[in-house]
Amino acid sequence: MDFADYVSSPTHSLDTLAVHAGREDLVALGVHVPPLDQSSTYPLPSIAAGGAAYERMATGARPGDDDSLVYQRLWNPNVDRFERGVARLEKADAGVAFASGMAAITACLLAAVSAGRPHIVAVRPLYGGTDHLLATGLLGTRVTWATAEEVGAKVRDDTGLVIVETPANPSLELVDIRAIVRAAGDVPVLVDNTFATPVLQQPIALGAALAVHSATKFLGGHGDLLGGVVATSHDWALRLRQVRALTGGLLAPTAAYQLHRGLQTLPMRVHGQQSRAKIVANWLAEQPEVEGVSYPGLNECDPTGLVGTQMSGPGSVLSFTMAGGYAAATVVAESCRLITHAVSLGGVDSLIQHAAALTHRPVAAYAKPDAALLRLSVGLEDPADLIADLAQALRASRSGPDNASSIETPSLVGV
Repeated sequence: MDFADYVSSPTHSLDTLAVHAGREDLVALGVHVPPLDQSSTYPLPSIAAGGAAYERMATGARPGDDDSLVYQRLWNPNVDRFERGVARLEKADAGVAFASGMAAITACLLAAVSAGRPHIVAVRPLYGGTDHLLATGLLGTRVTWATAEEVGAKVRDDTGLVIVETPANPSLELVDIRAIVRAAGDVPVLVDNTFATPVLQQPIALGAALAVHSATKFLGGHGDLLGGVVATSHDWALRLRQVRALTGGLLAPTAAYQLHRGLQTLPMRVHGQQSRAKIVANWLAEQPEVEGVSYPGLNECDPTGLVGTQMSGPGSVLSFTMAGGYAAATVVAESCRLITHAVSLGGVDSLIQHAAALTHRPVAAYAKPDAALLRLSVGLEDPADLIADLAQALRASRSGPDNASSIETPSLVGV
């Protein structure tokens, strides 16, 4: 085994792979950290060689060792390193990175449509952007919504993908990936693995064809970049690279550099945030202002025992429903001081948001999250400080004449 193979050997633990995967070529380059390549175009050795390289990459293949990279839309070394790192962590053959999580989802849907299988079976809840994209049929897809138990009955001859998200956004419901794969039969299963990350869950090892991430979230981890990535087989990677090359959805080199660096601390961040979320979730569950908490680490939220079998831990995102309804939820979200009232999740700082009014606003009214539900992404702050902030926000929801009772629930009608 040569040095490059040893650095990212599958016998290494995930913690070790997170530090080294995608960096196999650094010793040969004579550097300690990856160089940042921001070239938009590359010199061509000849017309014939340049044209052949262009054709290879434009149709989804990797460049040859002696190929010019031709143009950044076709290939970038920093993007490639990040992709290889994610693939190692997800136990997949390859990774394909995109400019955002929605660009990654879009590419998967376009690949299904171009293969003549435009029908999609999707299990709600999903991220609001994914739900909206499927509901509009913008990409030529036709969606059938299903419960996890209905997937097998909804699959058709023209079904190109079964799409699930687990833990689900924003309800944190868990879906049995193995059961979905069995029910889907020959139809590829796409799992949005954003909430769990490869640290806690590896859908490819469970039979899924594609594991998708909004890399903006945990993989980046610091709220300062956008990106998406798909871990999958060599065949799917070929198809997705072709879509990316033709649609221009390439991840920027600087974002790829930051994401690749973020992988090195991903296990530490995920486990650290998870340990804090457990404390916060248990505290919230005891508060009289809170009607219910949805968090996979609570026994009642994991009735089939998927945490410990499918997932190695419950993660650091939770949702809770206010007993005072939308009005109380509004006051809590707007009263937090340490916890930032903002969309997104997975960063080192804690964020709170009202899903029905924001990320899931476009979702059909009958499938929209409860208007009393708040989603909380727990960061790396001291849990005692987070609890103190939530405590004062909960007090604000029930005190004073201008409190929650004066706020009316909006219609929040979706598509």
